[in-house]
Amino acid sequence: MAFDSFQDFITMGGYGLYVWLSFFLSFVVIALVALETATARQSLKKKSQQLQNRQQRLAKRQRSVSQ
Repeated sequence: MAFDSFQDFITMGGYGLYVWLSFFLSFVVIALVALETATARQSLKKKSQQLQNRQQRLAKRQRSVSQ
C-alpha cells in the first residue's frame, strides 16, 4: 500500500492509532518476555552453581568421614 504523504502513513486511513498502538504493545510484550527470560536464566545459573557447590561440599565431607 503506497501513501501520498508522511501524514497519510501515520494516520493509515484513520486506523493509525490502532496500528501504532499494536506495534508498541507488541514491542513491549516482546521486550518483557526477553527480560523475563534473561532474569530466569541468571537465576537458574545461580541455583545450578549453588547446587554444584553443595554437592562438592557433601562429597568432600563424605570423603573425610570415611577416612
